[in-house]
Amino acid sequence: MNKVFLIGNLTRDPELTTTPSGVSVVHFDIAVNRPYTDGNGERQTDFFSCTAWRGLAESIAKYCVKGSKVAVSGSVQIRNYEDNKGNRRTAVDVIVQDCEFLAQREKKDSNDVQNGREDHVPQRRAAAPKQVSFDDDGDIPF
Repeated sequence: MNKVFLIGNLTRDPELTTTPSGVSVVHFDIAVNRPYTDGNGERQTDFFSCTAWRGLAESIAKYCVKGSKVAVSGSVQIRNYEDNKGNRRTAVDVIVQDCEFLAQREKKDSNDVQNGREDHVPQRRAAAPKQVSFDDDGDIPF
């Protein structure tokens, strides 16, 4: 079974592109803090490259920006490639199958408005519970 769950913050704005056949794909990186500190008392962080496809890619590009906290689940994919100097390299990517937007950024800056991201995370407001009258005449209904 190849399954990974990560909670972290985007280290840069997501990059949305489309394939020649018109399929949306987004690439982004997240930083995930380890739950413990090292010998110097410092918390270590791991960085993961993530890729999402189609509608999920479009949602991530629309609602997430650098610093957004997300929970992603998916699978790990390892690929080998040759760099510019002819050296063999290995890259590890998370292929995102599900993404939860956990927190919105605290404040908007002028770049958000210029980039069309003034509403980058939908506002979530809990509805007030519905009040229902209760008739307690003492009879047991069964």
